Amino acid sequence: MNYSCLITLNEKSIENNVRFLQKKLGSKVVLSAVVKANAYGHGIEPMVPLLSKYGVKHFSCFYYSEACRIKQVLSAPSTILIMGYIPGNSLVDAIRSGFEFFVFSMERLHETIHVCKEFQLKAKIHLEMETGMNRSGIDQSKLPELIALLKENTEYIDLVGFCTHLAGAESISNHTRIQRQVKNYFKFLSSLQKEGVEPKIRHMANSAAAFVYPKTRLDMVRIGIMLYGFWSSAEVFVQYLARRVHKTDPLKRILGWKSQIMAIKKVKAGEFVSYGLSYLAQEDVVTALIPVGYASGYSRSLSNRGKVLVHGQICNVIGLVNMNMIILDITGLDQCSVGDEVVIIGKQGEREIKVSAFSDSTNRLNYEVLTLLSPEIPRKVLFLS
Repeated sequence: MNYSCLITLNEKSIENNVRFLQKKLGSKVVLSAVVKANAYGHGIEPMVPLLSKYGVKHFSCFYYSEACRIKQVLSAPSTILIMGYIPGNSLVDAIRSGFEFFVFSMERLHETIHVCKEFQLKAKIHLEMETGMNRSGIDQSKLPELIALLKENTEYIDLVGFCTHLAGAESISNHTRIQRQVKNYFKFLSSLQKEGVEPKIRHMANSAAAFVYPKTRLDMVRIGIMLYGFWSSAEVFVQYLARRVHKTDPLKRILGWKSQIMAIKKVKAGEFVSYGLSYLAQEDVVTALIPVGYASGYSRSLSNRGKVLVHGQICNVIGLVNMNMIILDITGLDQCSVGDEVVIIGKQGEREIKVSAFSDSTNRLNYEVLTLLSPEIPRKVLFLS
């Protein structure tokens, strides 16, 4: 290995997940691959071409900078949708690049119309409505002004989409709130349609809603976490299994993370390991130093709690996680040497360290664990069965 650590991406798993989702959603529903946050930590540059290879033609991100990265690595004609932030000085370039984007406030709509008039452009927008999440979205009270502006500026505004975001479809505790949001969405859509304003694409469902509330699929779904082999929550997975005869997980994990031993040391009983006094050797131990730390995305909360695989055996992280290093207890492992492989996420022999091992130990969402992986870590695509 030429790197301190390496993230691997299993192309076979990507193909499996895309095929599964396409089959479940059906040919009439557009699958928009959400690749924000560096493709959920997997890497935009390797993931986007692979998703495109297996038939994905629509990509959603949050930042304008992400849209530019997506465009650079695409070889097939595809739609790029920016769901969040576009700096004011980049709006012209975003429109000229053909990017579609959310208009989530009246200020953003006015700004878009102003720019289009000044530079004689036509923007492809998706109206995001506030239906009950109270985050981003245009309020119901603004509908008359909104409709008037759209009708007056058809030369400058192409209303591609009409959307909202559901507040926690992955949990049954939000059921009543979700149902209210869906009702509000169709109420607002009807108000537009009565005035002759008709969006081309209606969308509101993310990964969880697409499976828990199938009626929310509409014309397009924005699929993020499921593309990468994870269910939005245990509840969503259980609901899916409840409707199946064969109780197996159809999704495959894509990401693996491995490093290597950089040094081995013997520590005598009664000595402390790493910074401070958090770990005291109760007996003589053999330690291995690994060039991975919180700067890589290995959380400090895994200090004295984390586990990795060496020679197919589970080894504990001891002492505090450093910025660039962790220390393992490899006492009892025979013939360990500098350069030996260390699996942080993934399989080695018959054992496996899953992302859930991180989230269970640190009380973090799998989303958070993945997106904290440093973009500086090289990504390598493998094709593993």
